[in-house]
Amino acid sequence: MSSPVLLCVFRGIDAYEALGAALQGLTQGRGKPSTSLPQAVMALTPEVTFRQAILFFTEADFVTGKACFYCLCLGESWRCRAESLFTYLQAGAQVLCTVLLIKPGVWSQNLPRILQNLHLEKFTMVGMKHINLEPASALRLLPSEVEQDPAALGAHCTYLTSGTALVLCLQRPNAVKKLMDLLGPEDPKLAQALDPCLWRAQYGTSTVHNGFYGSKSYAMSVRDVKLFFPEGLCCAECQALEEEEV
Repeated sequence: MSSPVLLCVFRGIDAYEALGAALQGLTQGRGKPSTSLPQAVMALTPEVTFRQAILFFTEADFVTGKACFYCLCLGESWRCRAESLFTYLQAGAQVLCTVLLIKPGVWSQNLPRILQNLHLEKFTMVGMKHINLEPASALRLLPSEVEQDPAALGAHCTYLTSGTALVLCLQRPNAVKKLMDLLGPEDPKLAQALDPCLWRAQYGTSTVHNGFYGSKSYAMSVRDVKLFFPEGLCCAECQALEEEEV
């Protein structure tokens, strides 16, 4: 080769789709191909990624920011755990937990169908309880934009505290994003326009009566597990929850 090449390894949610879209955007400026950008070739599957990675990187190279090292902090030695991305590629997707709250009036009429759909989507239920939400707990479940509208805030809190909700702790690889993809947008009308099979499109009637609450991020899922299941879960906790001391 007459010129050097740059090898990069990226890690992220939907990495292949996201990187492919980014590369397409870089090589096509406003519909016109760009000749000033370098050519890029990316791996298209996890198997190809692993095979190509071991050609160019060693185990020592292929480590995340939590590298193994010693440091002095307030006179004490601390050792951080090394996390090799080779190990993640070999092990596959990490099993995570997320929380699904089925709002009052929805679960009592549709629970068998909802549980069947969760089973079809490869979720494992590791916690379940009926709960009558207190206003303070209801507020923690609302989107931040709702807090700016007193009328909407009151309507959401009134509904969430109007009856018994069913809270499920669910487990599977990529659980948080998978659940969000199934639920769809907060507004059932928007969900209906995007895909009638989305759960909020099927069970919701308005942004208040939209059927479900789901943890929107991994950090929120950890918070929600601690909030609704402080006594623990009904199975061996996954590694992620052990690290968060849930």
